[in-house]
Amino acid sequence: MLDLIIMRSVHVLAIVIWIGGVCMVTTVLLPTVRHHFPACERVKIFHKIESRFATQARFVTLLAGISGFYMVWKMDIWNRFQHIEFWWMHAMFFIWLVFTTMLFILEPFVLDKKIENESQQNPDKVYTRLQCLHWVLLVISLITIIGAVMGSHGYTLF
Repeated sequence: MLDLIIMRSVHVLAIVIWIGGVCMVTTVLLPTVRHHFPACERVKIFHKIESRFATQARFVTLLAGISGFYMVWKMDIWNRFQHIEFWWMHAMFFIWLVFTTMLFILEPFVLDKKIENESQQNPDKVYTRLQCLHWVLLVISLITIIGAVMGSHGYTLF
């Protein structure tokens, strides 16, 4: 029982740091850089600042994944993935998978080089795409959090 309490606490803490950071980047950092720097410098400045958070995000997404998997395994609730009323469990896994793929594979091996190259030719377009991507990820993350809190307290939409 204590192990589940600890894992749930680790899980929630990891989500707060991870999605809280995404919220700060999306609603504070990206608009601030857009307002205070010329288009040709935005991507480079954003990348310098955001790369420090990316290290933290990698760590906490791993913690979220490990703690989430442990709780599903320990409580033996795999069957929830077979029922639509537990859509928020699917959403949590989906969000985790998207961010983990972005942070560990796409960003370091594909996107960083592609963004750097494309920002040479059209920096404003690249920066706008970065902002849009962050907003989409933030909104679906927040919907997932709301659904997970409500669902874990017994409320279902279906």
